[in-house]
Amino acid sequence: MVTDLTIRKIAAADHQAVGAVGFAAWAASDAFEDSYRDPDVIARVRHEFAIFPKETIGEIFVAERGEMIIGWGARENEPNYVSDLWVHPDHQGKGVGRALLLHLCELMAAEGLATARLDTHAGNDGAIRLYQRCGFTIVWRGREFSKSMGVELEKVHLEKRLADR
Repeated sequence: MVTDLTIRKIAAADHQAVGAVGFAAWAASDAFEDSYRDPDVIARVRHEFAIFPKETIGEIFVAERGEMIIGWGARENEPNYVSDLWVHPDHQGKGVGRALLLHLCELMAAEGLATARLDTHAGNDGAIRLYQRCGFTIVWRGREFSKSMGVELEKVHLEKRLADR
């Protein structure tokens, strides 16, 4: 359990920090093949992270330690879909992602939703391990187009049962 961590809804003043944390986490990931690291893809991803906090229609929650945002998670498109979960590389492996994910799942369960869903790159082994430790199971593996990157990726979809119906 992360005791010095605060999870709260995003504020307008957080937008730049959220974009920076997301991009730093993406850039540090070893999940992507070198072919996805061309300058056009990198510029596109940086731009998507910069505009996401302002343009998303869903909910974004930030994890902060002290006054510093070190991670964030979002629900977008459907109430039971975790669209994003990003932790700054300097803070990965310290329970931040777990705390954010469990917070989102608790919100969904409180709303009476039966399942939580998310997806990630199939090569993102660390994230997949985190999701599985939090009770998610892989329900699909295949290729999908990534709007943010502008390329096709090998993806996995995962689900977690929240409540019995």
